[in-house]
Amino acid sequence: MERLECSSPAYAPDLLATVRGSGTRRLLLLGHLDTVVSHADHRPLERVEGRLVGSGTIDMKGGIVLALGVMRVLAAEPEAFAELALLAVTDEEWRTGELAHAARFAGYDACLCFEGGELAASGEDAVVVRRKAAATLSVHAHGVAAHSGVAPERGRSALLALAAVAQRVAEQADPAGPERLTAVPTVIRSGEAFNVVPAAGELICDLRAERLESFAPVLDAVPREHEGATVEAELVRRWPGMDTRERAAAPLARASELLGRPIVAGERGGASDASHLAVHVPLTIDGLGPLGAGAHSPEEHVMRDSLRSRAEVALALTAATLA
Repeated sequence: MERLECSSPAYAPDLLATVRGSGTRRLLLLGHLDTVVSHADHRPLERVEGRLVGSGTIDMKGGIVLALGVMRVLAAEPEAFAELALLAVTDEEWRTGELAHAARFAGYDACLCFEGGELAASGEDAVVVRRKAAATLSVHAHGVAAHSGVAPERGRSALLALAAVAQRVAEQADPAGPERLTAVPTVIRSGEAFNVVPAAGELICDLRAERLESFAPVLDAVPREHEGATVEAELVRRWPGMDTRERAAAPLARASELLGRPIVAGERGGASDASHLAVHVPLTIDGLGPLGAGAHSPEEHVMRDSLRSRAEVALALTAATLA
């Protein structure tokens, strides 16, 4: 067991558990323990009919449970692997920089990430082999304060500047285009009093596309000034895309054969640490967690019956990647 310094400052240490075997291949099991829910609002786990309801259940403590189960099974068969590692990080939901530990797993034969699972449209078990790149655009506006009732014309509104930028960013979206770019303003903060022209403010936008390079035109589209207010923009979070469809095809076929039912390749727009690992471990497969819904909401849950079926998927894929 190792406690690794987290990629994000002031976070709890990450956890790396490693088991040595006598085989030839190395496998990484990957997940995260943090949620987007504050401690005060955290909902303890409870059983509600066929669901396990609680904060972080599907995103992604249910996946950590399955990863630990896979590790327990393999630990009893050390001849099946040379090295088995489980990495559980504490900052996936909020990290703005790089995943500091990714490069240390270069040379591993496979990485299995246990973000929440899914079913294909036709009902088959699915895993994730393709993800969009993701970035966070931060925009700051600086204007001039003035009394909004006495002399509003003396002010330069940071709020109006940010509103204009938000509209400009949204216009860059082209989800049906070759880069499948989405550009969504998500948070705006400005103003300190109801009767003062806002002198400062911040806008946050969520960007997704096929490649990190696809975000450059969005950044270029942000004006540097709007009606006297200055505007500054930067990308404060960059997550690479992931496309392991070609590498994953053979292991998926083998796992389907072992399982006796199909496991199909899927894709997802959300970001994941699997994208960082795929840069160093070409055979990276994600979405091995249980089925559920409501991530980041009070009703977040795992479907209890899916723990068994998704454990079967995880074990079949593990066997296929180690073969």
